[in-house]
Amino acid sequence: MADARFRWGAWLGAMGLALAATPVAAQNQAATPVTFTKDIAPIFQKACESCHRTDSLGPMSLVTYEEARPWARSIKARVAARQMPPWHIDKSVGLQHFSNDRSLSDQQISTIVKWVDAGAPKGDMKDMPPPVKWPNEESWNFTSLYGEPDLIIKTPNWKQPGVGQDAWYKPVVESGLTEPRWVRAIEIRPSTTKGRRITHHALAHLQQEEPGGANREDSGAGLFMEWAVGKQGEIMRENSGKLLLPGARFVFDIHYHSVGEDITDNIELGIYLYPKGQEPKFRQTLALFSSIQGGNRNLDIPPNSVVITQNFHVLRKSGRLENYQPHMHLRGKAMSLEAILPTGETQMISMVSEFDFQWMSNYVYADDVAPLLPKGTILRVTSWYDNTTANKDNPDPNQWVGWGDRTVDEMGHAWINMTYMEEEDFKAEVEKRKAKTATTSADRQR
Repeated sequence: MADARFRWGAWLGAMGLALAATPVAAQNQAATPVTFTKDIAPIFQKACESCHRTDSLGPMSLVTYEEARPWARSIKARVAARQMPPWHIDKSVGLQHFSNDRSLSDQQISTIVKWVDAGAPKGDMKDMPPPVKWPNEESWNFTSLYGEPDLIIKTPNWKQPGVGQDAWYKPVVESGLTEPRWVRAIEIRPSTTKGRRITHHALAHLQQEEPGGANREDSGAGLFMEWAVGKQGEIMRENSGKLLLPGARFVFDIHYHSVGEDITDNIELGIYLYPKGQEPKFRQTLALFSSIQGGNRNLDIPPNSVVITQNFHVLRKSGRLENYQPHMHLRGKAMSLEAILPTGETQMISMVSEFDFQWMSNYVYADDVAPLLPKGTILRVTSWYDNTTANKDNPDPNQWVGWGDRTVDEMGHAWINMTYMEEEDFKAEVEKRKAKTATTSADRQR
């Protein structure tokens, strides 16, 4: 199983095929010079500038030719290996349509490679696309859709010394709500760019009195939102949301680590509410789906070894699977998510074959492919760990590794948003999907 799914080094072979061109195609490409202003800048604007601009997360800006040119060879190497932009879904298995897909197409990769191989020419400035107006770091990402957040929850400041042990800060902050309100979007972030350097992760757990108890399948109690590098917000799918009840409060779990200078920061949770009186039909919940059978203490990774763990989760209610976000640490190498349907059929939903601890990417399924899973479906989560010298991120392959909060410890779970439905609603959603699929297929045949 490990050999079939893991595909060590598969990207290299895949890219060799992707970049190969027929003689005719190569001649046509050769006749059209690739320049930064006409061909490369639009790609960078779409896929790179969100991080690679002044005072943002990327180590360099790629907005102008003068900023990008010194990095041309490095850019070629990273995009050809599909290391940048960070998008680690295995493109050979599982679902491939995502609403937040930031990966480059084979054609875009080929264009960048050709540009660098030609000496990275600038081109004519009249071909340069208009600059993108990115929000500054103090702005919220979803303001263009909903305006400013309706509710902003802030933790007290935390000062992390330049040299010191990792710290776990768990403040409790009241929401201030006095009436039920439905949530349509959420953002969470360290409040400053420097704060992102010291924040390993930030979790916001929701505590509220749930009618019928907090153990209901669709209870909103539990994890409300999570931040890690590469993830800053979520937008609920149409006609769905999260429900905040009066007296709700947030219990934060923030992991800080030292980076060589004293930094003071706090976490901000921005909540966008549906207008009063507008209530979505479906309730969405976020939960942790572990890959460690029998509990976290069963994670056992001996020195100089490759280990596979696997766990199973039965859906007690029908619903729609909204996203897939693997979470592991430095020895984590790959994770898959499969659905074993009540009929016995097994479907590969998604596979991250080259997990990167530096990018906790959240893969949000497109509306027409988000899995509709009946009650009784078993979700199988499988993790691969590489505690050998072959893992370039491994701090010490001679150490035994178990589960723990520290970066040098390990974890293994997927964060998954589920929208649970009553059976009548679920069947209606299935029929709606079938009708839409049939219409799309008919359109393609015309």
